[in-house]
Amino acid sequence: MPRFRTILDTMPAYKPGKAVTTPDGRSYKLSSNESPYDPLPSVVEAIAEGARQVNRYPDPGAIKLTEAIAERFGVPFEHIALGAGSVTVAQQLFETVGEPGAEVVYAWRSFEAYPLLADLSGTTSVRVPLADEQHDLDAMAEAITPETRMVFVCNPNNPTGTAVRERELVAFLDRVPQDVLVVLDEAYREYVRDESVPDGLTLYRDRPNVCVLRTFSKAYGLAGLRVGYLVGHEPVATAVRKTIIPFAVNHLAQIAAIASLKAEDELLERVDAVVKERTRVRETLIAQGWTVPPTEANFVWLRTGERTMDFAAACAVEGVAVRPFEGEGARVSIGDPEANDAFLKAAGAFLKG
Repeated sequence: MPRFRTILDTMPAYKPGKAVTTPDGRSYKLSSNESPYDPLPSVVEAIAEGARQVNRYPDPGAIKLTEAIAERFGVPFEHIALGAGSVTVAQQLFETVGEPGAEVVYAWRSFEAYPLLADLSGTTSVRVPLADEQHDLDAMAEAITPETRMVFVCNPNNPTGTAVRERELVAFLDRVPQDVLVVLDEAYREYVRDESVPDGLTLYRDRPNVCVLRTFSKAYGLAGLRVGYLVGHEPVATAVRKTIIPFAVNHLAQIAAIASLKAEDELLERVDAVVKERTRVRETLIAQGWTVPPTEANFVWLRTGERTMDFAAACAVEGVAVRPFEGEGARVSIGDPEANDAFLKAAGAFLKG
């Protein structure tokens, strides 16, 4: 029998969102925070044209895509590092700091990949409990020790949707030692409408120990192609680029991301539609009697506790797949109006039952 790392005996596998289908064929996947819209025609056309070159390796440096990101956000080319989705860039970050004794601080519950990536990289997770479904930044600052190498702030937070405001985030950053890297994980930035929630790209510029994670999977609708990126000062971006697997961002992904940036105005109209549905869904849930924290992402969070798996099963009866976290709560993505109505029907019936 081959011998493997002992950590593999205790760490759970990542659980992606699943789909469910009723006997009569109803299926609404609200478990993975995906865009409910098909790719834009201009993006599909670019992908189709790019398919003619898939016999060739992709540009290993993704030069054109990096240039497009740099131009779009007004950041230096050298400040950008790419990966196959922001979760892979996060894995690269863990690899840059991971060694025995190193600690990484993050809120909990937050993005479920953090503990898995920490375990795989050999770093020690320091989980700081949420307070009222939000980051407790004071407690996170107090959790930093001389062994701390990195801190993750998921903003908006996955799975609660809550967001950290600028004043409290700046105060937190001022408390973090300069040799500790702070990662602002902003996978859902495009859905933010609260003007008090800062754009990490404005905060990182004069803070060499701060970097920002973004993705094309959510608002840009490219979850199936896997494109994510980091923006940070050159030493950070350089370290992350050293850990990337060669050709990680494939040819079609690079082409689709560039085309999406060109079609950003049209894409963001779709984001506006999701935000309107988000408001409708949350207000309806509250009217039904649910407690739903304010959300700045493309999902809502229900603290269902010990009834979480029963709630997920009740939603599945209506053909709605949600993302349950057993014993804690359920995260429900915002879909199209039909999918949202099916979910609201299930949620209302569950409370009455």
